[in-house]
Amino acid sequence: MRQLTPPQLHDWLADPARQKPVLLDVREPWEVEACRFAGATSMPMRAVPARYRELDRDAELVVVCHHGARSYQVAMFLEQQGFTNLYNLYGGVAAWAQQVDPTMPTY
Repeated sequence: MRQLTPPQLHDWLADPARQKPVLLDVREPWEVEACRFAGATSMPMRAVPARYRELDRDAELVVVCHHGARSYQVAMFLEQQGFTNLYNLYGGVAAWAQQVDPTMPTY
């Protein structure tokens, strides 16, 4: 697993020559409602052990949460399940709102 800063993810998403990653939002549904991360698939952390088989093992996968701790834990779990193209969004959506998109609601 690699750490990815919000500006690095922003540049990746804006690069037309690079395939977009799968964004996996592991926050709780109420958090996703309060602050949506555009293009992300919602899969709450507690559901990942039962649902990780829905994810493409070969895709580049960026795991996202509020501050980066839960996403780090989920990425470590996925790594143990054989996923190899994993990124943790360092600082989570809170850092994204601060460093990339100040119009994003925070909580």
